[in-house]
Amino acid sequence: MRITSKGQVTIPIEIREKMGLLPDTEVQFEVERNTVRLKKAGSQSRRSRDLIARLRGKGNVRMTTDEIMALTRG
Repeated sequence: MRITSKGQVTIPIEIREKMGLLPDTEVQFEVERNTVRLKKAGSQSRRSRDLIARLRGKGNVRMTTDEIMALTRG
């Protein structure tokens, strides 16, 4: 594996899937002697916060839970 002139490297798909590294996942680098470690940053990623922010306030239909369940069950 090589680093590009822009300092980029491709993380193999098997590793991305295993570690849940989706597009826009925040990561951080840790350096210890001559080793560099990549890990997910923080407890709640920016992606999670963005998703929650987009969904906030979307449930504006005035229906009871029973009415919603009746619609979903046909």
